[in-house]
Amino acid sequence: MASIMLTAMPFAGHARPIRAVAAELVRRGHDVRVYTGRSYVAMFEEVGARGVPWRAAPDFDERNFAATFPRMQGRKGFRQVLINLQDLFLGTAPAQLSDLLAAHREEPWDLLAGDPMAMGTRFAAEHLGVRWATVSPIAVWLPGKGIPPTGLGLTPATGPLGRLRDAVLGASARAGTRALTRLYQRTRREAGLPPDEESFATMWYSPELVVAAGAPGLDYPRSDLPGHIRFVGDLTDDGTMPPATALPEWWDDVVSAEVPVVHVTQGTANVDPRDLILPTLEALADRDVLVVVGLGHRTAPLPGPLPDNARVAAMVPYPHLLPRTAVVVTNGGYGGVLQALRHDIPLVVAGGDLDKPEIAARIGWHGAGVNLRTGTPRPAAVRAAVDRVLGDPAYRQTAARLGAELRSLGGTRAAADLLEGHLP
Repeated sequence: MASIMLTAMPFAGHARPIRAVAAELVRRGHDVRVYTGRSYVAMFEEVGARGVPWRAAPDFDERNFAATFPRMQGRKGFRQVLINLQDLFLGTAPAQLSDLLAAHREEPWDLLAGDPMAMGTRFAAEHLGVRWATVSPIAVWLPGKGIPPTGLGLTPATGPLGRLRDAVLGASARAGTRALTRLYQRTRREAGLPPDEESFATMWYSPELVVAAGAPGLDYPRSDLPGHIRFVGDLTDDGTMPPATALPEWWDDVVSAEVPVVHVTQGTANVDPRDLILPTLEALADRDVLVVVGLGHRTAPLPGPLPDNARVAAMVPYPHLLPRTAVVVTNGGYGGVLQALRHDIPLVVAGGDLDKPEIAARIGWHGAGVNLRTGTPRPAAVRAAVDRVLGDPAYRQTAARLGAELRSLGGTRAAADLLEGHLP
């Protein structure tokens, strides 16, 4: 038995995949602790891990970032990304380091492995001089040869003009991230660490081992992926089926549906239904489909009457829902996209900010769905995209190909194998 410390940023889309990895390690007999926000401690303890809550680090509510980080109020797009990096991810890292060092003094661990966005993981590993690994619930798509700069939602270009475009944009992207790299180096100094050679693209990840959700086939074709990055498929599947009591009261309508089921979700943090949920309901109100809406963390009811063909719940357990779903309309959250593909379901993706435009671009480029190229689509665009996906079997065939690759990579079992292999 080994003592393993995992870290997880207190976001549902990060904590749930890492919880599944923690559960698999616990099943194998390891003593697992998880450093995360207080609101997620109980979730990890349900699977036998021991929660270590943020103490020095400023805990926060992912449904209301502005309460802890006032500069995030009303921010979207690039401004949101910039402030996220400055205030949340890098800004909390020295305090995360303090918490982790205190936990190690109280009870040393054999292996530290964590969320790439929990920068305290890297800082603690360097302070202690120990082996460490990244467990990434987010897409690991590094810059590389023959692919466009990451972050712009672009697809690969061909020919001399395409190569010129990528070269110019690549230089601009590197210049644009230098300030963020300097901020990272300044944060290292605050944490008592010397400068290093990491770039903005690589500073999040362990140079020893990255256990990455996803599959090589989801990225653009490339030959320069570092060998320590190991894709393991979908990390949200912990091998259990939620109880039937977790299903909404209208579940029989899904079971007996004789029309395609379309699931629409904005994930767990993006809760303004005007972005995607309401446009989708309007778009499909006159279509012969059953629309199942997942509200995520939204607590207020949707405004106005629901269309007759719509059903709504805060959360609908995916192991029950996805096997009955024909299309997923999504804001592009990575975990939800992987779960849909693992069930061979094509997608309509409205990726607005953060990493979501990149996810949307790859889904569209591969042909596993339609990229709406905005996070706030008009109903007509959603209607046309859903009609295309339902009407063309090629989308489901591509989704099934990607789903087969995801399933073949082993999921949480493969992740646990890699972490065990990284033990000193």
